[in-house]
Amino acid sequence: MIIKNGNIFTMAGEPLERGDILIKDGKIKEVGVDLNYEEEEIINAEGKIVIPGMIDAHCHVGIFEENMRAEGSDGNEMTNPVTPELRAIDGINPFDKSFEDAREGGITTVVTGPGSANVVGGQFVALKTYGISIDEMILKEPVAMKVAFGENPKRVYREKGKTPMTRMATAAILRETLLETLNYIEKKKVAKEKGEFFEKKLKYESLIPVIEKKIPLKAHAHRADDILTAIRIAKEFDLKITLDHCTEGHLIGEQIKRSGKDAIIGPTMTTNSKIELSNKTFKTPKELVNKGVKVAIMTDYPVIPIKYLPVCAALAMKEGLSFYESLKAITINAAEIVGIDNRVGSIEKGKDADIVILSGSPFELSTKTLYTIIDGKVVYKEA
Repeated sequence: MIIKNGNIFTMAGEPLERGDILIKDGKIKEVGVDLNYEEEEIINAEGKIVIPGMIDAHCHVGIFEENMRAEGSDGNEMTNPVTPELRAIDGINPFDKSFEDAREGGITTVVTGPGSANVVGGQFVALKTYGISIDEMILKEPVAMKVAFGENPKRVYREKGKTPMTRMATAAILRETLLETLNYIEKKKVAKEKGEFFEKKLKYESLIPVIEKKIPLKAHAHRADDILTAIRIAKEFDLKITLDHCTEGHLIGEQIKRSGKDAIIGPTMTTNSKIELSNKTFKTPKELVNKGVKVAIMTDYPVIPIKYLPVCAALAMKEGLSFYESLKAITINAAEIVGIDNRVGSIEKGKDADIVILSGSPFELSTKTLYTIIDGKVVYKEA
């Protein structure tokens, strides 16, 4: 396949006017102007906008199914506040309509997984939005370990009369779990050195990639003090962490910048449905970018329909975020923050051919998705 004559935002350099993208075996083979080609399938993108496939860096696509209640709600195991052994891939339905909606909206990758009922909720996965088998859709698994601060764990377990009922308990439970994992690793090491049998525990095995900094904690935190608690614990244990939601991030921009942590902001296109959302604003992305923080924007689907990811970025642009930073927040920044930028997030030679062709600016409501291409295959085409 070759895409010809498009106005290409590669997200890896200056935009290309009347540029071409050559695709071979699901990968981007070449990007340039007036490329030579002998391809059977030609897409003429003259006068159209071409961008990398969009990425939702935090959502619950497929694990909270559309039009479902208990039957399709598989995101929160509300029986124990510490469940790191849970894997999103075992609860996602690839036939859920949200995947179809994502493709229609130009979203080619979703980072999806457990909700925020538990202090430690389980493993997130990065998926392509096309396929019938989760195992074949996986881009990276696990991509992160979900943890939660603030109101949600408190509310869930207060109703059960169990800990955690306070923010102090939430932080203590997370610290205790991390310490137990460190002790587990040491005992495992000693047993191996002595040639002794060691009984593995899935709970702690699941957290070893976190301790080894192979994956980050994905920290649900809205309020400023919760964000700072997440940063504090990550520093104590020398862990990678992303600040997800980061609703009051604009109030502590300097502290977030000094921490060196990245922010995944949203869902902002909602009502202030709980106390910790009182200071929610679309100004947050601009304020953090101005401080030098790397920012992505998310839908937190099903809170916001997945196909409205670019609308969320457009509303941030309306509040002062530049066009290019808004586009980065749903493409290359999202990929870099979650650690999948070696394959997606920009239109570059060697990367997956995940590409979207649009009738106009991605941030205009009247713009239509003309083509969504995943791994070099057209998976959505405007009728």
